[in-house]
Amino acid sequence: MRALTVDPATAGSLRLSDLPDPEPGSGEMLVDGLAVGVCGTDREIVGAAYGRPPPGRDRLVLGHESLGRVRTAPEGSDFAPGDLVVGVVRRPDPVPCGACARGEFDNCRNGRYTERGIKELDGYAAEQWCVAPEYAVTLDPRLARVGVLLEPTSVVTKAWEQIERVGERGWFEPARVLVTGAGPIGLLAALLGCQRGLDVHVLDRVEDGAKPRLARDLGATYHHGDAGAVAERLRPDVVVEATGADEVVFAAMGKTAPFGVVCLTGVSPTGRLIDVDAGAVNREIVLENDVVVGSVNANLRHYRLAADALAAADNAWLDRLITRRLPLSSFADAFTRGPDDVKVVITLDEHDG
Repeated sequence: MRALTVDPATAGSLRLSDLPDPEPGSGEMLVDGLAVGVCGTDREIVGAAYGRPPPGRDRLVLGHESLGRVRTAPEGSDFAPGDLVVGVVRRPDPVPCGACARGEFDNCRNGRYTERGIKELDGYAAEQWCVAPEYAVTLDPRLARVGVLLEPTSVVTKAWEQIERVGERGWFEPARVLVTGAGPIGLLAALLGCQRGLDVHVLDRVEDGAKPRLARDLGATYHHGDAGAVAERLRPDVVVEATGADEVVFAAMGKTAPFGVVCLTGVSPTGRLIDVDAGAVNREIVLENDVVVGSVNANLRHYRLAADALAAADNAWLDRLITRRLPLSSFADAFTRGPDDVKVVITLDEHDG
């Protein structure tokens, strides 16, 4: 079979490799790969900034945003041949820590977790892959073209769960949410905000193109320009920060309504210095009982909630979120950003999509 592999220690080492067909282990499913999404983490791994191959190997099969169709399933499982499935990314550490022992492996405390396509486990960018049923989620068959969006949706499902749990420390009836960043994470966070009946605002630097149209077609209000000025005007109850841009992060932290919640989902680069009035930000957070919380990854609960959210969404809108679909043979083009890209997907089945 063919698979996308990379040496995470060597920049530019991504290639299409011929590998032996996978043999499912005891209790595992064999899945035909349909598609894999490309995100910033994948680009970092290809650039040798992140990632770790399985022990004893130099190369890693890339891909953590998966979509596949079950070829064989173990007897007695909840899966059957033909089911549309997505594989969970993270696996709990073998010790395990308290969080992993309770199924909250997205919050691993000791860092010994593994992740498919990222850290010490082969990913899903292959024409076939195996997965244990307890680390797979079934999708509504209507999501066959867009189910690859489940993993990023699970990330924002967790983010919203964190926001709501933090807010419920007291009386909490949010009305307005500002999402900073109109990439896949930001737009999916906006989708979930709209599904919650909130007044959703999306901020990004582009003035036209796919991102503004997608935001407006959700029923959200789209903004571009200075993040601080937009946040000052809106005074949102909730901010979902999905850019990782330093200036945007600090602007969002200091401009919420009282008792506001800021959830950071974008990862900022290190080594870049900006001027910040830290005292003013601290004063705002303390005197208004605000909370800033970080959120990343997802556990099985979040994947299942994300599957429900996608099933309830407008399928045509989700399809438009995928702005480029490329065959596996054109994988290199998927790692070059296009001017109007939102989500780029590599089709593993050359006859699909």
